[in-house]
Amino acid sequence: MSSIGSPSGTVSTDAARKAADARAHLFHAGTLGAYRDALARGVDRVTRRVGETERPFTGVTPEALAPVVAGIDLDRPLGDTDAALDELHDVWLRDAVWFHHPRYLAHLNCPVVIPALLGEAVLSAVNASLDTWDQSAGATLVERRLIDWTAGRIGFGDTADGVFTSGGTQSNLQAMLLAREETYRRVVGGAATRPDRPQVVSRLRVVTSAAGHFSVQKAAKLLGLAADAVLTVPTDADRQMRTDELARVLDRCHRDGQVVMAVVATAGTTDFGSVDPLPEIADICAAAGIWMHVDAAYGCGLLVSPTRRHLLDGIARATSVTVDYHKSFFQPVSSSALLVRDGRVLRHATWHADYLNPARAVEQGIPNQVDKSIQTTRRFDACKLWLTLRIMGPDGIGALFDQVVDLAGEAWRRLDADSRFEVAAPPRLSTVVFRYRPPAARPDLVDEANLHAREALAASGAALVAGTKVDGAHWLKLTLLNPETTVDDVVAVLDLVAGHAAWYTAAADLSCPVG
Repeated sequence: MSSIGSPSGTVSTDAARKAADARAHLFHAGTLGAYRDALARGVDRVTRRVGETERPFTGVTPEALAPVVAGIDLDRPLGDTDAALDELHDVWLRDAVWFHHPRYLAHLNCPVVIPALLGEAVLSAVNASLDTWDQSAGATLVERRLIDWTAGRIGFGDTADGVFTSGGTQSNLQAMLLAREETYRRVVGGAATRPDRPQVVSRLRVVTSAAGHFSVQKAAKLLGLAADAVLTVPTDADRQMRTDELARVLDRCHRDGQVVMAVVATAGTTDFGSVDPLPEIADICAAAGIWMHVDAAYGCGLLVSPTRRHLLDGIARATSVTVDYHKSFFQPVSSSALLVRDGRVLRHATWHADYLNPARAVEQGIPNQVDKSIQTTRRFDACKLWLTLRIMGPDGIGALFDQVVDLAGEAWRRLDADSRFEVAAPPRLSTVVFRYRPPAARPDLVDEANLHAREALAASGAALVAGTKVDGAHWLKLTLLNPETTVDDVVAVLDLVAGHAAWYTAAADLSCPVG
């Protein structure tokens, strides 16, 4: 076998050829033409697919698609951009779920704005890592500026700080980490003798609404809290946390020798879009000296709303706040942040590594974000929001969010007046929880009829709605985050839901097989 010399020894001619071929795929000054061409081909595929999309989903099943994906030999490359894009079309693009479609009404996935897509393309090519200055330079300052801007919108003062995260679950996890450490410090600092850490942690409790996000329970588990550490507070008819019950839970914890490390209020519950009474919760937390976290992953769009900012009154008194720009700021995933009123608490996420962020770098005033984050390598997701604000402005984002909230109000009015349906509660944001339940429907069939309607609708691909449980019963949910969705779209989807549900109940009444 022929070989060529190299500083490290010899390599085969074949290996050298393969390495040279592979280098042709690297992004650098010598491959800019290939870069433009490849991206143009990809953008063209997406453009054509979006342009021809007539429904949000094809209804493809895992059973149909799994063999196609499993049959691809990843060790045998296609060697051609168009061939690879053809294959990607077959395994994903053809059957993708299109959140931009006006009849996608299921989960908290938003259509995205073009300035953010531009930011996504730029940040991916540069591939900055937002942990240290020598990997990001100005990107560090851009993220910090956006954190300051968001903190200002919340109403935090000059001591506030924060960091971008992968999503609300990570933001809530980090908030609970900081709350745990601050509470531990407070408990140990006031103890006559230093208690063991496991002993203190076993007494820690987190209090949240019964309508709060499951990530609070998940965070408690990951942080090593007791299995029963998360205590839930009942909600009122509007699905908001009852502050009288919150006070009772805190009193009970005090009597039982438990230490409440955080109260988690929600500004935009996943199911109902309800906003907990933040001023009253803030009063209770302040009186008890308890960390108040506001999960505003969904409701953060209110920060830029020209008409509904008052729904977040009291949020400035929180200790920490979660925001998800990729829910109500129309940003691509991922784009989230954790904000804290006192930036010093972020020290609990700091760990110095000699190769990365030595203490001397901090002493020299070199900024970094890894000292604030529970991640190390991290994308420059702030770039997307930066370009969105610089091109559209916050008022533009707020106008879009107001539009979907207005649509939810109209959808609720239509449902409330329609004898085929019942609604759970008036919407505060852009979700509407409802179910098919006409007066003549057999009560024992209502749950199954709604389950069938959702599944049949998804299988048809004509529209997508979400499902949830309310007081143990199956309900459906419209999540309205697309400003292109109209009242006519909503009415059409409701008619489809009613048709599928009515078919099921009629078939059951006739003792016909259903499926």
